[in-house]
Amino acid sequence: MESRLNVILLAHTPDPVETVAAAAKLCYSASDVNAIKEAVSSKNQEPFIEKLVDSGHLSPIEHASFTFAIEGISRACSHQLVRHRLASYSQQSQRYVSMEGGFGYIIPPSIGKDPVLKEQFEFFMEGIQEFYNRLMTALNERGIEGEAAYEDARFVLPNAAETKIIVTMNGRELLHFFAQRCCRRAQWEIRAMAIEMLKLAKRAAPAIFNDAGPACIGGPCPEGAYSCGAADEVRQQFRAL
Repeated sequence: MESRLNVILLAHTPDPVETVAAAAKLCYSASDVNAIKEAVSSKNQEPFIEKLVDSGHLSPIEHASFTFAIEGISRACSHQLVRHRLASYSQQSQRYVSMEGGFGYIIPPSIGKDPVLKEQFEFFMEGIQEFYNRLMTALNERGIEGEAAYEDARFVLPNAAETKIIVTMNGRELLHFFAQRCCRRAQWEIRAMAIEMLKLAKRAAPAIFNDAGPACIGGPCPEGAYSCGAADEVRQQFRAL
């Protein structure tokens, strides 16, 4: 069964802008923490945070964290996601969760748009499902059950298999993640996921994420000869999110 991308912002630091502002002001103030907290709470800190981001003073932004629940992505996508090491992950386990009832899978658009290829792809996924179930039956008949069976039967599951994952990143790491994964050079699936995450982050903390996105949003494209060559178009797209 084909799966659809779904991204939810589960939680974030309460008042992320005030938290970041307090951390930043502490760096330059002789006041005690109570005075800083009161001063931060007494006026709008968004212009200050925007200047902080523009100046590149990003360490205070690490004090705000954001937790996303994500489903409808492939194992191929999650393998890319977990390369971002300054984050916490909790992923649905193929060792503890049986796929006998049917595993979801992701069809790449290049395949989904071709009726013949899509039919063949779905046929192949159905074949994997049938063989997974046969493996489970055979293992159970030998007295191998539960996670002991799941952990071996899962070896036939494809990179296309859907996974669910909860991700927590701090604000600074999210800015880095968006710069890397919102780029047109990123693989289509993780890019789509990153854009959905960015939309939610912008609503929660616009002062931090208003200018977030691929690196070309705030400067020259870092891709050199591999640049998509459409920086102006990309900037318009992300500023309209």
